[in-house]
Amino acid sequence: MVTELRPSPLAGTWYSGNPERLQADVDAFLAQAELPDLDGEVVGVMAPHAGYRYSGYTTGYAFKAVMGLQPDLVAVISPLHAYRPEPFLTTAHAGYQTPLGPVWVDQGAVQKLNAYLEAHIGVGLTFIEQDNEHSLEIELPFLQQALASDFKLLPVMVRAQSPELGQMLGNGLAEVLKSKQSLLVASTDLSHFYPEQVADQLDQTMLERVADFDPEGMFSTQDAGEGFACGLGAVAAVLWAARDLGANDVQILHHSTSGDATGDHQSVVGYGAAAILKSA
Repeated sequence: MVTELRPSPLAGTWYSGNPERLQADVDAFLAQAELPDLDGEVVGVMAPHAGYRYSGYTTGYAFKAVMGLQPDLVAVISPLHAYRPEPFLTTAHAGYQTPLGPVWVDQGAVQKLNAYLEAHIGVGLTFIEQDNEHSLEIELPFLQQALASDFKLLPVMVRAQSPELGQMLGNGLAEVLKSKQSLLVASTDLSHFYPEQVADQLDQTMLERVADFDPEGMFSTQDAGEGFACGLGAVAAVLWAARDLGANDVQILHHSTSGDATGDHQSVVGYGAAAILKSA
């Protein structure tokens, strides 16, 4: 029997399972982030998705950029790390449970995106139960603390890693979001398990493509081995969606590696935060 809420497989490991402790941790990450002036309206953000011990500091920068916003609908687009043959997946549950309370899915938005994908690529969203994917859920407590609205969620997990499908997902997201007060969230980490000096160069190159608002360039950069993002398809789709919604600029807000938290600089994971903006 499917439970109404997807139970969290992360609480107590990837982040605190205690609501008061989790709230304090997230608030501390948000408080420490010192943002540059943001030149425009925030349409979306890019945030990492490791355990909070490792990437929470950088994640705080992404969600500091949306503090106090009141969207009705938040689309969180992440990779799916487990193998599935389908290009795009979503939860079969009515919402996600976190220690801070439930985050309910906007079923109408999910069905509208599903219909768009079926019409344009011949295959819609695949609905999955009791998934263990961390990269989508990990963003939710930050959204719960940063936003000033009881938002609904449009969750999409991406397996497709092609520009064509990424752009189609982006176009579909924009079609769903254009009539709502909305926010886009792209979930990704950067390079994995390189020495920090190498990781910094790879991450800089990929972040340059993000800052250039160049989803096509992100794919070519990864294909050439010059930079990496495990959520490449998710970030690219969010950039395409944001472009359709009028965004025209990206500001990189922060970069770090796991070595900053662990002290191990020989094999690190890179993390980046960015704001996607609609400038006047």
